[in-house]
Amino acid sequence: MSLSYDIPEVLDRREGPSGEVVLRRHGGLLQIIANGCFLMDTSDGRSERLLVDAALDALDARPAPPAGPRVLIGGLGVGFSLAHAAANPRWGRITVVERESAIVDWHRGGPLSGLSADALADPRTEILETDLVEFVNETCATYDALCLDIDNGPGWTVTEGNESLYSARGLASCARVLNPGGVLAVWSARPSPEFEGSLRNAGFQHVRTEEIPVARGVPDVVHLAVRPG
Repeated sequence: MSLSYDIPEVLDRREGPSGEVVLRRHGGLLQIIANGCFLMDTSDGRSERLLVDAALDALDARPAPPAGPRVLIGGLGVGFSLAHAAANPRWGRITVVERESAIVDWHRGGPLSGLSADALADPRTEILETDLVEFVNETCATYDALCLDIDNGPGWTVTEGNESLYSARGLASCARVLNPGGVLAVWSARPSPEFEGSLRNAGFQHVRTEEIPVARGVPDVVHLAVRPG
């Protein structure tokens, strides 16, 4: 009797700014792996969609700009957040910052294009191939919402340099790129009361956490905070 195992198939492997990034197929799923650490796959997307929807809902308390609120999405990933934002006509400009050119390539005509082709063709969408930490520290642009999904959470970063983004200085940079009354939304693989405290200490208001219901285990969450108006 022979046994068969579902072994992941590596579709592409590249060296990026912070090491190796891999796209692989495992059964019917596409997975992104960075330096041997699982980042995300195409299995669900509920929490990535919540990241975008919760930010937009939090903006409802303020008048919308004539062209719609501008959103900055940190991390392209498998494209769930971008695709969901582009499917909503209420958003104005949709800017995605992604430092891994391989991930951008996988969406532009690669294996992930089926998830993001319509969003990439949307005239509201722009993709910036740069490091998010550097971008929020240096850009003069401002946004109504900043949706971060570049790590497994504030306390579980993918690369060492990302830790600064969740520090007092990094959160000050996030606030700087937000318009008054703008919303910061941060995806995390687990709740972090400590991060809620950091947000409050950084001057953000209306800090709260929304959970994704799961049958068992620790839920994914979205941390939300508002820059004072």
